Amino acid sequence: MKCRHCGAELTVPLIDLGTAPPSNAYLTEADLKKPEKWYPLRVLVCTDCWLVQTEDYAGREELFNEDYAYFSSVSNSWLAHAKRYVESVVDRFELSPGSLVVELAANDGYLLQYVQERGIPCYGVEPTASTAQAARAKGLTIVEEFFGANLADRLTSERGQVDLVIANNVLAHVPDINNFVLGVSKLLKPSGVATFEFPHLLNLIEQRQFDTIYHEHYSYLSLTAVHRIFAANGLEILDVEEIPTHGGSLRVFAQRQDAKSHATSSNVDALLQRELDRGLLTVAYCAGFQEQVNRVKDDFLAFLLKAKRESKVVAAYGAAAKGNTLLNYAGIRSDLIPFVVDRSPGKQGKFMPGSRIPIVDEAYLKQEKPDYVCILPWNLKTEIVNQLSYIRHWSGNLILPMPRLEML
Repeated sequence: MKCRHCGAELTVPLIDLGTAPPSNAYLTEADLKKPEKWYPLRVLVCTDCWLVQTEDYAGREELFNEDYAYFSSVSNSWLAHAKRYVESVVDRFELSPGSLVVELAANDGYLLQYVQERGIPCYGVEPTASTAQAARAKGLTIVEEFFGANLADRLTSERGQVDLVIANNVLAHVPDINNFVLGVSKLLKPSGVATFEFPHLLNLIEQRQFDTIYHEHYSYLSLTAVHRIFAANGLEILDVEEIPTHGGSLRVFAQRQDAKSHATSSNVDALLQRELDRGLLTVAYCAGFQEQVNRVKDDFLAFLLKAKRESKVVAAYGAAAKGNTLLNYAGIRSDLIPFVVDRSPGKQGKFMPGSRIPIVDEAYLKQEKPDYVCILPWNLKTEIVNQLSYIRHWSGNLILPMPRLEML
């Protein structure tokens, strides 16, 4: 395989998680009678540009289809994060009813609804029919297509260039990262700004966050790699912030390279230097990650086997994509975790891909009263711990399997 950005041959592995089905390919009752598609889940490192990337096996249309089941608005803490973001960028860049904002991967309108509330013209680009429909139900305008340079040209011609492009938590999801970034540069006004949020590769490796690795994430991003990709496709980074979402993410602000309308913050060089100092741009930095991940997996599996021997019931909470990576790599099935609870009506009544564990609503949890509830989306720990505080009434316990096994 060749690097998605620079085309160099990829030979250095970061991790091999065996095989798995797409993490958001939730199964219906009828699907249980059919075979699933499993693909190798292997991540490689480009030693020329240092883009870390998943091997190609499934196309984007298969991963992000009309039944896509991830709806951002299910999480209250995520909605609060989106609202704070909108308040911040509106003030910082003096956006007004005379501005134009576009969000790429608008999902169910979780973020654009707050832009719309401020009276700022906006629209979203979202290729998955299920979430696009939910966004339109909020009164938002949605272009239901995959984004790239060609679509950017068409949108610019039809709607004009924009003051703000929001591309939060999508950069890792695009197979042709060069074409996507080029499209952003085409869409921006000379004075415009684009923001990107994505999990920081440093945290993924140093905190053993391997469950954020799945087929829908094509890239695992450092500021160093993003800096090079942007420079090759018409963008310049003007600022970067470290934020706590997804176990530690970066929020990158970019502008058109040919305009440079905004001053560059010292934060950019400081973080680039920190990545260099930590050894991120070395093969040695990746060594040992597989072994560390295997310890996390083995500890969780040992806990589940011990609970089973003691006739304890362990349920899981949150039918999240990251949870599917953990369950499938560890080979966990319904004999160890009989059900997963999720608040999303679109997932309830379905089954986890690979493990085929049934997904139920919260009423089922209260009925069954398991001894342990394992929080799979550990990045939402605070929200879920508060939400499930009632399990103490039957002496239930909450556990986190990641990034290390922890009893709460």
